[in-house]
Amino acid sequence: MSLDVTSLSREELENEVLRLRGETVVARALASREAEPALDADDRGSLEEAMLRSRARYRALFEAIDDGFCIIEFIDGPHGPLSDYVHIEANSGYGRHTGIHDIVGKRLRDIEPTAADKWLKIYGDVLRDGVPIRFELQFEAVSRYIEVSATRMEPKELRQVSVLFRDITERKTAEAALRASEAVARANIERVQLALAAGAIIGTWFWNLPDDRFEFDEGFARAFDLDPALSHSKIGFDEIVASVHPQDLPGLRAAMDQALARGGPYVQQYRARRADGKYYWLEANGRVELGPDGKALSFPGVLLDIEARRTIESERDRAAAALRALNDTLEQRVAERTAELMHAEEQLRHAQKMEAVGQLTGGIAHDFNNLLAGISGSLELMQTRLAQGRIGDLDRYLTGAQGAAKRAAGLTQRLLAFSRRQTLDPKPTVLNRLVSDMQDLITRSVGPTIAVETALAGGLWSSHVDIGQLENALLNLSINARDAMPDGGKLTIETANRWFDDRAARQRNLPPGQYVSLCVSDTGTGMTPDVVERAFDPFFTTKPTGQGTGLGLSMVHGFAGQSGGTARIYSELGKGTMICIYLPRHLGEAQAEEQVEEEAANLAPAAEHETILVVDDEPLVRMVAVEILDELGYTVLEAEDAAAALKILKSGQRIDLLVTDVGLPGGMNGRQLADAVRVERPELRILFVTGYAENAVLNHGHLDHGMHVMTKPFLGEELARKVRELLAD
Repeated sequence: MSLDVTSLSREELENEVLRLRGETVVARALASREAEPALDADDRGSLEEAMLRSRARYRALFEAIDDGFCIIEFIDGPHGPLSDYVHIEANSGYGRHTGIHDIVGKRLRDIEPTAADKWLKIYGDVLRDGVPIRFELQFEAVSRYIEVSATRMEPKELRQVSVLFRDITERKTAEAALRASEAVARANIERVQLALAAGAIIGTWFWNLPDDRFEFDEGFARAFDLDPALSHSKIGFDEIVASVHPQDLPGLRAAMDQALARGGPYVQQYRARRADGKYYWLEANGRVELGPDGKALSFPGVLLDIEARRTIESERDRAAAALRALNDTLEQRVAERTAELMHAEEQLRHAQKMEAVGQLTGGIAHDFNNLLAGISGSLELMQTRLAQGRIGDLDRYLTGAQGAAKRAAGLTQRLLAFSRRQTLDPKPTVLNRLVSDMQDLITRSVGPTIAVETALAGGLWSSHVDIGQLENALLNLSINARDAMPDGGKLTIETANRWFDDRAARQRNLPPGQYVSLCVSDTGTGMTPDVVERAFDPFFTTKPTGQGTGLGLSMVHGFAGQSGGTARIYSELGKGTMICIYLPRHLGEAQAEEQVEEEAANLAPAAEHETILVVDDEPLVRMVAVEILDELGYTVLEAEDAAAALKILKSGQRIDLLVTDVGLPGGMNGRQLADAVRVERPELRILFVTGYAENAVLNHGHLDHGMHVMTKPFLGEELARKVRELLAD
């Protein structure tokens, strides 16, 4: 019997294949049964013939199906029961659809070892449950989309599943195209919605350019205050735009001309007057279609009412302008507020300064009143004893007055050191030598309960510093350390070379560079942060009344700053304190102390006819200086100001030394007097005497050769030594 597969649908072909497959399986089973001895040869022959016909029909249908088709049979494997399957049949369409050829007889785990478990799960569920499945899959090897259908073969004991692979690439492509089309449609809808949101469509037009006929609807006519009857007529362009605002008309004409010349889209906003006489904002959206020759054929378009949008934009612009004005005003208010804060801060600083000045003046008044009481009381007692003729007690009163005067001078020096106004006599010095020379004095000063240790750096650089002031500073720090250790402890004096980079120098308020440090540390009570912050303030002390002036640390800090360095406190409550003085490195050689002492011991007495001019506006001070020098054998002249001194100097009289106060009245100070004198007498020796170091007047300590400076009050022997040094130079 011939087989006409063209008369069967795809579904009919698939069903017939499965039916014939079942018949073939059953016939094969019957033919192989040994338990059927009743079948004669004719019956057996008929059965085999029927089986062959069914098999032939099955193969014909099997290959007639364009879709891919295969039958898989589950088998037991190393991974357990039903852990693999083998392809027992497959048509030629299987290879076309999947890209996998010659599949019959091959196991799944040999073909796709990585994806085997996935397929075993999918088809295993079909075998167990008997429920057909259908799903879509993309086969990248053939660039196709395949719809996979799987059905269990009956009986279940066969452990077989038929799988059909149908090519749905065209359908998927069509679906993708549909989705793209829908996306375009949605985009167009969104654009229309945006247009509607921007302004309602209130009119339309169509301009037939070859016939010059302009068609418009009633809404367009109302927008331009036109007669609707003019539509479809040859209305002139000037007549249409007669209601457009004069300011917008040039832009409209230019945009229309450009659109007609180039073709394509046209968008323009302008104002048009309506029947109520008011102007309203419109937006025209159109498109010019060009012919093959490039000439404009048609110009359709719509008219949008954008009055609300323009109103919103105008409000937004006004709001933006208001915001800008607010920002400008805010900046002005911030500037004013900043100025107020700066003024308040300046007032606070002034108040703090006045508080510090009050503390300073109170401390000065207290200490100086005590000293003046001792001096004036001693002088009064001396006057009384002299009147009584009792001169035996004069030495005791005189010694007391002189001691009080020296303490007053020391107090002044400490105040000047704090304010960095003291007069310094710096010399190149190696701190190790100074510490070694003072170690015995410090040990005696701190007492036996405190161990004094030194850690002196080898190869220590020299510093340019006033030795006497540095000694005072070191002694002050040692006494403070002693007072911080009432139950005893250890005091350590260290020296070191220090090199500060930008960051380290900023932390200490110093320029970057090389410095020498002198540190005194103790194992005492330590300081709280607020005490550390105020420790350098004058007259600030944590000691009981009568046990400290509060000037020691302020003097140390001022002296270090005046020497080009600084002082820093490192302390923790209960763990001790370390105070360090940092001094700039001096690149020259330090002068040996032995040389200084030898030079001082070999000062020659006053030579014959050596004449000294003393200039001071304070009569008592001038009298004391003149008397001291006269007693030493010098010829002494005196003047009360610079003008009187210049007269003496210009008289031609011999003058070997000028001793002048720095602060002179009359418009010319001591330094100016010295400069004027040296024009005529460049080799004249000059000794400046000052109550405090006017740094700028003295050229910041840089004195010319043959110039020295000394500070009031001074002892007679100190004046004698300075004079002798200058005259012997």
